[in-house]
Amino acid sequence: MKGATMPPARSDIRNLTEKYLVRHPAEREQLKPLLAALDADAEPTSRATLPRHVTCSAVVIDRARRVLHIGHKASGKLLPPGGHVEDDRTLMAAALREVCEEAGISPTDLCLTPQILGAPIDIDVHDIAPNPAKGELAHQHIDFRFAFYTTAEQTPPLVLQDEEVSGAQWLPYADVSSPTLRTKLLNAEVEGLDGQPEPVNASAVIHDGHGRYLLHLRDQREGIWSPGVFALLGGGRTMDDPCLEATLRRELAEEVPNLEPTGLTPYAVEEATSVDGLAVPVQVFVGRWQGDPDTIDLQEGVLLRWFTIDVLDRLNLSPGLGDLIIRHAADHSPAGSSPHGHRLLRHEAPEGTELHIVGVHLYLQDDHGRTLLGLRHPDSAYAGNQWHFLAGHCEREEAISCLVREAQEEAGLIIERGDVELVHLVHLVDSPTARPRIGLVFRARSWSGTPSILEPDRCVEWRWWNPKDLPADVVPYTRQAIEGILAGRPYSQMGWDER
Repeated sequence: MKGATMPPARSDIRNLTEKYLVRHPAEREQLKPLLAALDADAEPTSRATLPRHVTCSAVVIDRARRVLHIGHKASGKLLPPGGHVEDDRTLMAAALREVCEEAGISPTDLCLTPQILGAPIDIDVHDIAPNPAKGELAHQHIDFRFAFYTTAEQTPPLVLQDEEVSGAQWLPYADVSSPTLRTKLLNAEVEGLDGQPEPVNASAVIHDGHGRYLLHLRDQREGIWSPGVFALLGGGRTMDDPCLEATLRRELAEEVPNLEPTGLTPYAVEEATSVDGLAVPVQVFVGRWQGDPDTIDLQEGVLLRWFTIDVLDRLNLSPGLGDLIIRHAADHSPAGSSPHGHRLLRHEAPEGTELHIVGVHLYLQDDHGRTLLGLRHPDSAYAGNQWHFLAGHCEREEAISCLVREAQEEAGLIIERGDVELVHLVHLVDSPTARPRIGLVFRARSWSGTPSILEPDRCVEWRWWNPKDLPADVVPYTRQAIEGILAGRPYSQMGWDER
């Protein structure tokens, strides 16, 4: 958390204060000392500023709706973790540092509450007695209190700071030590503060239905999430957003005006990490758009471009994004030709044809670690007279549906949709003019049936092979995929001149 040399910006503190007063307008009078401190010359967060200065606390709420309290040795009181602002970028960062130092809870174990988000749940002004041992006069703390949920089902273990902390307790809302905080927690306004994490950010996997995905190169600036990497469009929820889809549409309107994807639907919940290290549950939506990114007046970030999945390994992506896109591509094969007139990133497909041919491949291992391969009929396309995965081409269907169908039709094997996982992707270019192919290799964790010759015009023999003793006449990209899977590599490619 350390490293910043400038104190939290007064404008940010003022903004937090005004957001708080919108929810609690009756407290404006008692917060006049805070407003005056923000207008004064002295630094409001410095402990040397008297007769009052800003401090920060973390209100950590677990799944049982209990709040963490620690015993402060100096005051003898039982309070939420907190203290003075030091080299902290924001007030929230100061609260997170304090709970980490005093109770050993990492920011990654915490997330924002969807009911209050990043605004303080309470701002309390209280008197501090003089401390002659430290040469401190009587003064006041203006304490900004930020609420966080614990992310795990089980309450996180505590590592208490021996020098300042004498013990810890998790107290229900009704027993919270601070009267002002207790009132906020019990107030009907936040009765939904149930300790259950929910997505607080929304982003969009935007694709054109033809195998291209829209990615956004973020600014390389301090304070930006994942600076300088390609990411999805989207952002954080505000208290004015009625739902997460509204959050996403507002963020799109702010970042990329006039880019309006159709068919937005929830797809997955992913977890990101905020600038302050907090865990951030993100609701990912999927939507379609077929426009030209160069026509968009980009308001945030430096670049907006279409990409195909074969180049993802060349990009500096935000964590987990590549796997997310590949997972979506595996379930949604390209449906038709590339839109006329739009530039493709790497491959130009003839008008009226698909951008990629998408195939599915089944990777099976028996109890002896052997891999199932089929000897393809001499007249079989792509792999005649060679050993090859059980495979097939998607026929306007989801990739996993195709895999299940092909396994049963070609070899009499029964596999369940929920029992397969995507383990490798192979990108193939057969010639400079041919349409490129994408091979999605799925592993089935279990199956039933014995491999049988059901389509002799395609496969004349099934055999289990030790991966270390593969025959010489294995299809090159099949061999490459097996080697990649065993080495933990999720992607490989092969050009026409390598075959």
